[in-house]
Amino acid sequence: MQSRLLFLRVPGGHGGAASRRVRLLLQQVVRGRPCDRQPEVRLMHTGSADSGDTVNIGDVSYKLKTPKNPELVPQNYISESPAQSVVQHLRWIMQKDLLGQDVFLIGPPGPLRRSVAMQYLELTKREVEYIALSRDTTETDLKQRREIRAGTAFYIDQCAVRAATEGRTLVLEGLEKAERNVLPVLNNLLENREMQLEDGRFLMAAERYDKLLQDHTKEELDTWKIVRVSENFRVIALGLPVPRYSGNPLDPPLRSRFQARDIYFLPFKDQLKLLYSVGANVSAEKVSQLLSFATTLCSQESSTLGLPDFPVDSLPAAVQILDSFPMMSVQNAIQWLYPYTVLLGHEGKMAVESVLKRFELHDSGSSLLPKEIVRVERMTDNHVFQAHVTVQVAGKEVTIKVPAGTRPVSQSCASDPFIQTLSHKQLLADMIQSHMVKDICLIGGKGCGKTVITKNFADILGYSVEPIMLYQDMTARDLLQQRYTLPSGDTAWRASPLVNAALEGKLVLLDGIHRVNAGTLAVLQRLIHDRELSLYDGSRLLREDRYMRLKEELQMSDEQLQKRSIFPIHPSFRIIALAEPPVIGSTTQQWLGPEFLTMFFFHHMKPLVKSEEFQVIKEMVPNIPQEALEKLLSFTHKLRETQDPTAQSLASSLSTRQLLRISRRLSQYPNENLHNAVTKACLSRFLPSLARSALEKNLADAAIEINTDNLEPEPENYKCEIVSGSLRIGTVSAPVYNAHEKMKVPDVLFYDNVQHMLVMEDMLKDFVLGEHLLLVGNQGVGKNKIVDRFLHLLNRPREYIQLHRDTTVQTLTLQPSVKDGLIVYEDSPLVKAVKLGHILVVDEADKAPTNVTCILKTLVENGEMILADGRRIVANAANVAGRENVIVIHPDFRMVVLANRPGFPFLGNDFFGTLGDIFSCHAIDNPKPHSELEMLKQYGPNVSEPILQKLVAAFGELRNLADQGVINYPYSTREVVNIVKHLQKFPTEGLSNVVRNVFDFDSYNNDMREILINTLHKYGIPIGAKPTNVHLAKELPLPEETFMGYWIIGQARNGKEQKLLCPAETHQIDTKGPVIINIEEYPIEKLEARFLNFTEEYVSWRLPLDEVNLICDVAVSHENGENTLYVAACNPISLYFMNMSGKNGFFVDFFHIFPRITSGSWRPFVTVAPLGSPLRGQVVLHEEQNNVTLLLDTSGRTIHRLVLPLEEVTSMKSSWWNKEEGETYKMCKEFSHKNWLVFYKEKGNSLTVLDVLEGQTHTISLPINLRTVFLVAEDKWLLVENTTNQKYLLTKPTHVDSEDPGTCQLYMLKEELPSTGFGVTQEMEFSIPHKISSDQLSSENLSAAVGQKIASPNRILSDENNYATVVVGFPDLMSPSEVYSWKRSSPLEKPSAADTAFYGGKKKRRPPKQSNCVALIHANQLVRILPAGEVPLKDIYPKDVTPPQTAGYIEVTDLQAKKLRYIPIPSSETLSPYTAWIADISDTDALVAEWDKSGIVTVDMGGRVRLWETGLERLQQSLVEWRNMIGQDSDKYMQITVERESGEDVSTPKHGKEDPDNMPHVGGNTWAGGTGGRDTAGLGGKGGPYRLDSGHPVYQVSEVEKDAVPEEIKRAAREMAQKAFQQRLKEIQMSEYDAATYERFSGAVRRQVHSLRVILDNLQAKGKERQWLRHQATGELDDAKIIDGLTGEKAIYKRRGDLEPQPGSPQQKPKRLRLVVDVSGSMYRFNGVDRRLERSMEAVCMVMEAFENYEEKFKYDIAGHSGDGYNIALVPMNKVPKDNKQRLDILKTMHAHSQFCMSGDHTLEGTEHAIKDITKEEADEYFVIVLSDANLSRYGIHPAKFAQILTSDPQVNAFAIFIGSLGDQAAKLQRTLPAGRSFIAMDTKQIPQILQQIFTSTMLSSV
Repeated sequence: MQSRLLFLRVPGGHGGAASRRVRLLLQQVVRGRPCDRQPEVRLMHTGSADSGDTVNIGDVSYKLKTPKNPELVPQNYISESPAQSVVQHLRWIMQKDLLGQDVFLIGPPGPLRRSVAMQYLELTKREVEYIALSRDTTETDLKQRREIRAGTAFYIDQCAVRAATEGRTLVLEGLEKAERNVLPVLNNLLENREMQLEDGRFLMAAERYDKLLQDHTKEELDTWKIVRVSENFRVIALGLPVPRYSGNPLDPPLRSRFQARDIYFLPFKDQLKLLYSVGANVSAEKVSQLLSFATTLCSQESSTLGLPDFPVDSLPAAVQILDSFPMMSVQNAIQWLYPYTVLLGHEGKMAVESVLKRFELHDSGSSLLPKEIVRVERMTDNHVFQAHVTVQVAGKEVTIKVPAGTRPVSQSCASDPFIQTLSHKQLLADMIQSHMVKDICLIGGKGCGKTVITKNFADILGYSVEPIMLYQDMTARDLLQQRYTLPSGDTAWRASPLVNAALEGKLVLLDGIHRVNAGTLAVLQRLIHDRELSLYDGSRLLREDRYMRLKEELQMSDEQLQKRSIFPIHPSFRIIALAEPPVIGSTTQQWLGPEFLTMFFFHHMKPLVKSEEFQVIKEMVPNIPQEALEKLLSFTHKLRETQDPTAQSLASSLSTRQLLRISRRLSQYPNENLHNAVTKACLSRFLPSLARSALEKNLADAAIEINTDNLEPEPENYKCEIVSGSLRIGTVSAPVYNAHEKMKVPDVLFYDNVQHMLVMEDMLKDFVLGEHLLLVGNQGVGKNKIVDRFLHLLNRPREYIQLHRDTTVQTLTLQPSVKDGLIVYEDSPLVKAVKLGHILVVDEADKAPTNVTCILKTLVENGEMILADGRRIVANAANVAGRENVIVIHPDFRMVVLANRPGFPFLGNDFFGTLGDIFSCHAIDNPKPHSELEMLKQYGPNVSEPILQKLVAAFGELRNLADQGVINYPYSTREVVNIVKHLQKFPTEGLSNVVRNVFDFDSYNNDMREILINTLHKYGIPIGAKPTNVHLAKELPLPEETFMGYWIIGQARNGKEQKLLCPAETHQIDTKGPVIINIEEYPIEKLEARFLNFTEEYVSWRLPLDEVNLICDVAVSHENGENTLYVAACNPISLYFMNMSGKNGFFVDFFHIFPRITSGSWRPFVTVAPLGSPLRGQVVLHEEQNNVTLLLDTSGRTIHRLVLPLEEVTSMKSSWWNKEEGETYKMCKEFSHKNWLVFYKEKGNSLTVLDVLEGQTHTISLPINLRTVFLVAEDKWLLVENTTNQKYLLTKPTHVDSEDPGTCQLYMLKEELPSTGFGVTQEMEFSIPHKISSDQLSSENLSAAVGQKIASPNRILSDENNYATVVVGFPDLMSPSEVYSWKRSSPLEKPSAADTAFYGGKKKRRPPKQSNCVALIHANQLVRILPAGEVPLKDIYPKDVTPPQTAGYIEVTDLQAKKLRYIPIPSSETLSPYTAWIADISDTDALVAEWDKSGIVTVDMGGRVRLWETGLERLQQSLVEWRNMIGQDSDKYMQITVERESGEDVSTPKHGKEDPDNMPHVGGNTWAGGTGGRDTAGLGGKGGPYRLDSGHPVYQVSEVEKDAVPEEIKRAAREMAQKAFQQRLKEIQMSEYDAATYERFSGAVRRQVHSLRVILDNLQAKGKERQWLRHQATGELDDAKIIDGLTGEKAIYKRRGDLEPQPGSPQQKPKRLRLVVDVSGSMYRFNGVDRRLERSMEAVCMVMEAFENYEEKFKYDIAGHSGDGYNIALVPMNKVPKDNKQRLDILKTMHAHSQFCMSGDHTLEGTEHAIKDITKEEADEYFVIVLSDANLSRYGIHPAKFAQILTSDPQVNAFAIFIGSLGDQAAKLQRTLPAGRSFIAMDTKQIPQILQQIFTSTMLSSV
């Protein structure tokens, strides 16, 4: 049965056009339904006058009515031959229409549903009201909106009301986008066709209205404001099925009011037919394969795989391209429609590729056919802008016709230079092909050149570009139209740039489409698919052909249509969207969904390959150093190619844009360091530690070295000066600006220091290059100061804007306000700066949401920005021609942005991450110690320097701790400056009180407090000390002095002078060498000793000494006020030396020079003698037994051997270490600072003088055998004979000439007792002095010591019998010298006879080699170290105190005050096992040397160096300083006094009642003479009129110290805690013993657990940050709705609230962590060595405790591996231990397992299994942390294999922590593993810290 068409022309009907249209529908011959009827579309016409034709679809017929507003009827939607399935849909809609029901067309995304609805409406000639719903749609958009006309607010009906009253069809598109409670407004209208309107009218259903009309007149109904709803009103809703797609589900009451129809993609057959008709040139097979592929991807199975639907609706467009380019591969076209490589994860890609293979669409190599645009010819004929573009594909040229821009052909745009590279040519050709049929979306990482390519594309085709920067909270209104007020005060709508571009035919650039909410973009769907748009003010934009058709049909002119607000969209109009690729696997950035895929063709812009990038940079920056560029690029590309996520994130900050910036900088300053440039671009100073180490490792691999020479340049070169209008900072200069607005140039208090100069020099370099600057740093490091100073120097006016949480895009650009009913916009500082060319300083940029700050990008990058009032900012004055409302960017405009560093504890938004690569970044750090000190001196000129140094050092350490993540708060310079300012103003306040101004914040956090106090104490800031804590040694009286007799020099019995002459001979020194030696440097941690108590000890530090090594000599050289300490050790022989005020020590090992002897008989003993100027820094070492003398030059790092001609040449002996015991050579070094030394052999009979400067030795032969030699003066030496202990004095010429060596004279020295009678002389035993001073006491000191006023040469000496002896007149006067002594009650011990017996009589114990005695001439003291046995302990310590363990006691004999003091030296931390050897060296465990005039230095055998102040004056001075640091006693009473001028009458405060009994009164506001009251007179009161003392103690509320709490309260508190603890143990059935065991592990990691939990809490808080909710009825006024407020709307407020999660946004899944611990036998075995098993247990304990109660965020499990297996479940995932007992059980299991398991190692299998197994469960991120010992090689495991396993799955972040290894196994291993993935914990204490580092830098960075 053929369908027939019946035509009956009716005069005046619009039949002609309609029938012509319907004719096309009737050619369909289709298989019908079972009843053998086929649906067909017929147009009938009856003869009646009022109605028109009839449409039949199959058996359903509909009578057409003549539309009142024919321009609202859809045009040109019906295709020539509708597919059969579409006809079926149309028939169904017609049925529902006849029933008067509303329909809901549901189906997958795409234009099909809308087109079906429109075809129906066109067919039935119905007028349409269309609204695209978005999340911003409100009730007013549906019902009525107010507008102001002539000062009055009127209601204007909106689409729903218009449709209802006029009988139109309302098309609602995107129901799932609207917010939940908006659509119910329509419920009643849908159901009963009733609605109450805001203006008081009431819509009523047609039947009821007509019934009323029977009883009432129309006028009556009008006065009741009742309006009839037309019976022709229908609603067609279009929506997506929500559980499958994202969006809000339908409200049940709403859903029940619709009839639904599923409109799926066209059936295969229909679709194929359509595609064949489009692509006649494409082989049919190809087309069917393409369609099969698309259909497969839309199937149910593919959506379960998580693949988004294939955009089937875009297929015709793709086939159209293939039609023009038959040689193009289909896979290429599929990539454009469905960019699966960017969109899907690994599994998804594999799935898609297998489908491609299945349909033979997967082509091997031909997909990358070379393409390029050969030529472009533009034509313009009668306003149709087109271009013929010839594209060459695979050698063939094809010419296609594409739309072209509206720019005149002649006018080419001179945009920036564009460098053609291969991949860009290919991309441009691809884009031209897509441009032929559809809009384009370019996907590429940031800074890869998307904008540049687009601009170039626009230039080729002559387009004007309209950039629109999208931001996250952009609304649909911002995209289309905004409200504003006309000068008359009426409200109106202003078209957005997008709409204007559509009318004018421009190319719109939607930049950052990935940021915008998907619901907002939905309003563009109709514009993109159909090129139609309905705007808020009721105007409609139509596709050009539809517009022409309408014009022709209605016979109207353009003006008439515009009056009816209908406009054509320019045929050239196109959209290019720019986006960053979706982050695969993350929950946040999945913008590329199925809906989005239907809108564009996608082109992926890959980063440039190396050669192309090289070419681009070379051409853009011609004179860049070649080598640097090579290194830079290879480094960047290596980073880009790795799979490692850390490396990827680093690579993202080295985009092409950033590389160009680095290159420009290098070309300008070629000697700049590349390392600095890269670290600056990546902001490595503030990267998490893992990322930083990865960066460093990669830089090292790329051979990009750190520039070492200018770590801290000389301050002299760093001045900033302004010379003749030009500013110079360091080496860079720039002209000084001539500012008009002087008051805007900042002027700031700024103290110059080197480091800030360096930063400013760096900033100036970039500034001169025209960059915008970004300064990132912690708080309080001086960012604002630096910027203000910088602008001050440059004389640049500044505009300042501070961002915060609530900053919106509007506040950044314009502030709207209402004046006299008109909206006026105030320019923000940003706009002012742009206009006037000022510098815009944006402070706290990280506090504002990044979606707000990213509008700065278009401004900086493209120099374009659209303002809310319709003005726009443009960079290029050339683009201004003929456009109004344009602001041209002033050439001097610059932006300086300040931000805190990303990450914890600032938790700002990552400004650097989103916008870092548009700016030149500078990391601002706290000044270096030197600079900071200089600066603080200027802030506090009167504060003493030691205090400033302490502050700088302590804060430096705290900052390091903050960088390591041990403490959270980064202490900054700002805090130190505040402390110093306080000290400057109130000098009497103690430092330890003032620092509390900073640290009281942490006083309730115990861990933090402990770290702080330790650090402050380390640098001697006595926080917590009281002024009374002075613990100096107890003073004992010195016994009376005794006159001992005389020393008589050289007089024989008969009074004749008796002297012997001794010959001397001179030789040259024989030197061997020099040999270069290695001097190692090591840092020193000094501990100030007076942090809590004031003692003699001043400061201490530790030398890195081996356990077995022994200290054998200590010397200090004093040169120019610098003291250098030298410490010699003898097993192996080594030397430690350091400047005593410095931070670093040095170490020289002489092991290869003095090998360690195996036989064990050789115990070397080395003495050290530092030389003086001009040989400063040189030192002589002398070994006693083999007489080796070495000269070490510490600055030149060389060593010489000096060969001395002693009388026996040692080499004649068989070998030097077999000499019989006791041949020792001694060195006398009293005058080493004069560069000469004396050597002699014990029991020998000659002296050798070594003159180092002259290079000579003088040997003096003696008639006696020597025991010891004292150089008491330069030319007089005291010798002691070996057997008799007889003393001799040797005088020698002061200067020995080489010609005449001269002779020396030897005098015998007699010791005479005071005469007892004639000729009676008592025999006396000679004692050998231990130490004789080589200088004399000053006459004051001498007089004080001897107790009589006297001035004479003298020496002070000490021996075993006397505390001290003064010899007056010796050695210079020849007359008898008087000897005064202070005798000991018992002599110091000599080796007794008992010892001899003990040694079997053979060996005689020799006295120790070091006498440990020092004479402090200046302080009038003799200081020695004694063992505890020699000290009167019971006098020092009270009865009940047991004396502590000590290394010895310092005995100070003070001749000034005649006192003795004994100071205990704490015992050394370690002690060498060679105790006998120690006893040989010294009888105490410490050695002593003079430190300076009134102090000594001791070094104990454990290597701890301590400095002591013993001089009384010095101690007193230090005590005053120390007390000043603590400050006034805080318990002092303070009073408040108010001084009033007399004559004023004070009425309120009163005297109060006098108390007759004078009882003490405290408070109460009644009595006079009370204490601590208020308003009444008394002491210490508050607000009383005067002080009245009635003689009572004053009650003060002092700082309540805990000690003041009575004992019983303390006890009660303790008992309470104890009870609670036992109760808790009982609850979890844990014994106290177990509790103690657990505490051992838990306590060790408490601090790390605590800091991790702090971070986790903060993250949780940050995740919960509230967002702005718009359209609220209360809250703060929303700037965007200020006009709606004028018109009287209600919902114009916004407020903060918890945002409902985006509909369809994936659930936040927890992160998964698996800890794989080594519980193998080796862990148990080596636990004794380094406690590795216990540390692993601590690590496990830490993980269990830290993640307790965060199970919803982190799911963890713990597995073990050992010889028994690779997956031993310790903590299964769902059975996380809940309390300490369960946790202890797990630790016990670990311990037991490793004790009893088989040997063997399953590290690899364990790791591999963990990585595979963990991904089985869905999670946000996966972490595997492996704890293992590093002896993989022992089990034959190759590190490369391990590395491969660690990185085997890019989804899993795997880390390995190696526990301290034997030898350097771990370090070797770490070098082979990927950077940042492996850690070595040599000290197992680091394991918890490493774990904390891993968590903070990876997990937490991404939360």
